[in-house]
Amino acid sequence: MALDTKAAETDSAGTPSIAPAQSGSRSAKRSLALWLGPILATAATLIWSGNFVIARALHETVPPIQTAFWRWTIAMLAVAPLAAAQTWRQRALIRKHLGFLTLAALLGVTLFNTLIYQAGRSTSATNLALIAATSPAMIVGFGVLTGGERVSRRRAAGLVIALLGVIALVSKGSLSVLLGLQFSTGDLLMLVATATFAGYSAMVRRKPQGLTGLAFLFTTFVLGTLMLAPVYAVSLSTQGGFTPSGGTVGALLYIGVCSSAVAYFTWNKAIDLIGATRAGFIYYLQPVFVAVVSFFALGEPTTPIQVACMGLIIVGIALGSGATAQRAASTGTNGQELPATGPGPRSTTA
Repeated sequence: MALDTKAAETDSAGTPSIAPAQSGSRSAKRSLALWLGPILATAATLIWSGNFVIARALHETVPPIQTAFWRWTIAMLAVAPLAAAQTWRQRALIRKHLGFLTLAALLGVTLFNTLIYQAGRSTSATNLALIAATSPAMIVGFGVLTGGERVSRRRAAGLVIALLGVIALVSKGSLSVLLGLQFSTGDLLMLVATATFAGYSAMVRRKPQGLTGLAFLFTTFVLGTLMLAPVYAVSLSTQGGFTPSGGTVGALLYIGVCSSAVAYFTWNKAIDLIGATRAGFIYYLQPVFVAVVSFFALGEPTTPIQVACMGLIIVGIALGSGATAQRAASTGTNGQELPATGPGPRSTTA
């Protein structure tokens, strides 16, 4: 591949060389991605963990479809002041890729949380948490199938260790809890929900070139909310509305602004920087954060077994993401190797 003329100089012998400033700029970008990507993925996971606690206030008062509709309506309104102008300027690109964006909105907005809210009405919290633990593995799988990302033995081992830590944490280390589980329709809905989120995460990595993150976010919010509107109307006619209160409005504002607008922006940006596979590993921190938030917000006790399980999860994440971090010095911020200092093929790593 030919070198960019801005990134190369010619010495007295006529041999091209990389300009020091350009090389330093690339190194700085790689370092930024290495640290900023995991931080953003962790922030999104932490916010979503609070969502599990806040959602308890809505379980008995707001029907699932109406919760989802108002969540994304609030998110759309929160993002609009920042993204509306960008989205309008990029309307031609959006029309060109409308099918892709509609599918991303269907998976990540219309279906994902709606299915979770619906599943929560017919299955236990333990079952929901256990099935949600498969989400990182699904994200890794979708990344391999759609994005050409690779899974090394070390990363696979980390994935298994973190998964075992989640299972042990949710079951409180009791085999009898696992053996006594009973599965229902809600479990199937939750399994479909985890698959939709994994598919959405894979699509974020492949979003149309040139489309800004805010325009992508706002467009999917609008399309996803529009697809929810007919189902919302049916819910109103069959279940009736809900009476707003300080608790329900505050909870809806949290999941609309924080869990949707802020968390989805940081999650999407993290995927842009480090890929869906590495972001998926960090998603394993969610049950750890849920336990911590529940301890401080609800006063729920934390046992030594739970602390040990949290440590196991963190070890798995560190093991699985460590190999990628070691290779980050030779890869770009989107997970692709940067050009060498001369003509030659490019390869990708994850």
